[in-house]
Amino acid sequence: MFLLFFFVWIVFNGKITAEIVWLGLVVATFVFWFICKFMDFSIRKEKLVYKKLVSFGAYVCLLIKEIISANMTVFYMILTEREEMEPVIVTFHTNLKTEMARVILANSITLTPGTIAVAIEEDELVVHCLDKSLAEGIENSVFEQRLKELERMVG
Repeated sequence: MFLLFFFVWIVFNGKITAEIVWLGLVVATFVFWFICKFMDFSIRKEKLVYKKLVSFGAYVCLLIKEIISANMTVFYMILTEREEMEPVIVTFHTNLKTEMARVILANSITLTPGTIAVAIEEDELVVHCLDKSLAEGIENSVFEQRLKELERMVG
């Protein structure tokens, strides 16, 4: 929150000078002290927020990497003109505890080319894969492993 207060101070001032930065640090410190004292906030909670942001950023980077990798795989499948694609529907159970994590997993699978999450029912996901080779390892994917780590951090 401190960094957010300082950032808002700089943005609202429209320019950066030594005086604005110094006064911004003082004002941000005072406002941060105020919310810590009267609004049940603490530096420990702020550290946890930053840790969550870093972990979520790492998940987004992993998602982008997997999207690019899957794009290359599907592109290769199209260019090699294989005899016949073998679409498959895979049903698997996930160990993710929260509904939000399961939805993020399903959306991550859908964003990855060649796979579409068809349904989520409790802890079971139904995924359509363009080819059976894309279905390999989907039960225990890197997405699910990272989301488990995020769940542990949040919960």
